[in-house]
Amino acid sequence: MSVSAEKKRRGGFFKREFGDPERRTAYYMVMPAVLIIFIVAFFPIMYAMVLSLTDSTVVQTGPFVGAANYVEMFQNPDFLEGLTNTAIFTVVSVTLEFLIGLGIALAINQAFKGRGLVRAAILVPWAFPTVISAVMWRLMFQDQVGVINYVVNTLGIISQPILSDRVLLLIAAIGVDVWKTTPFMALLLLAGLQTISADVYEAARVDGANILQRFFRITLPLLKGTILVAVLFRTLDSYRIFDLFWAMSNRELESLSTFVYKSVRVSQLLFAQGNAASVFIFVTSFLLALFFIYGLGMQTSTEE
Repeated sequence: MSVSAEKKRRGGFFKREFGDPERRTAYYMVMPAVLIIFIVAFFPIMYAMVLSLTDSTVVQTGPFVGAANYVEMFQNPDFLEGLTNTAIFTVVSVTLEFLIGLGIALAINQAFKGRGLVRAAILVPWAFPTVISAVMWRLMFQDQVGVINYVVNTLGIISQPILSDRVLLLIAAIGVDVWKTTPFMALLLLAGLQTISADVYEAARVDGANILQRFFRITLPLLKGTILVAVLFRTLDSYRIFDLFWAMSNRELESLSTFVYKSVRVSQLLFAQGNAASVFIFVTSFLLALFFIYGLGMQTSTEE
């Protein structure tokens, strides 16, 4: 598109939107809400970005240092550990939740006796607050009284206490998160499955399509938009994990969010790096959302 055509298109948009008195009145009416959102949401974000470029402390704003905080942040082993744990946790947990959640959604989408009761029972883990779930599972992972630790040690799967090894702690945290949030994934996918007309499957059966062909050529394509939305929600939620790591590992398991909290709130010695890490989380989360919306075609699927 040429520059003149682009200007003409933009001019037509503004003329259409603001030339109509009713549309102009609508913009005036939503303007207070937009200003409130800007003050509540965007102003703190912009202020954090500014602080991340300064050598600030809790009590005073320091001089401008540019990207020095980000350089020091990437040289900090605690931040790198948190970034690694967060990336592994996000990828593995979301993948398992999607696969298991899709299987559950397909199962409870079928007609059988007690389907309503089964659907309600599946949502029970999701209803637990994360901190309560973390503490409950931590007790089961305990060395002396934990039933899970006793079973895996008896079977010879592992020989050391789960809570004393950070790798095992990360695996346990992934398992707890999958247990808790798979029902949420299944619920979203079930909602998408119920929008697919049964006539489509009936026509496929008449044409001789088997169950695998119906799944890959009907279910998955028609479920694409729902899958992308569900995976996006869970990816962003897992990427900012804090409460599960904090409560379950007794502050031993590092994530990006725990690094920010420890730097800004607990020690306050790395206040500038903590601000830089918070901005890093925001920017990377925004890029992840853009990747799902544009890179994976969510926008096209939702428009269709």
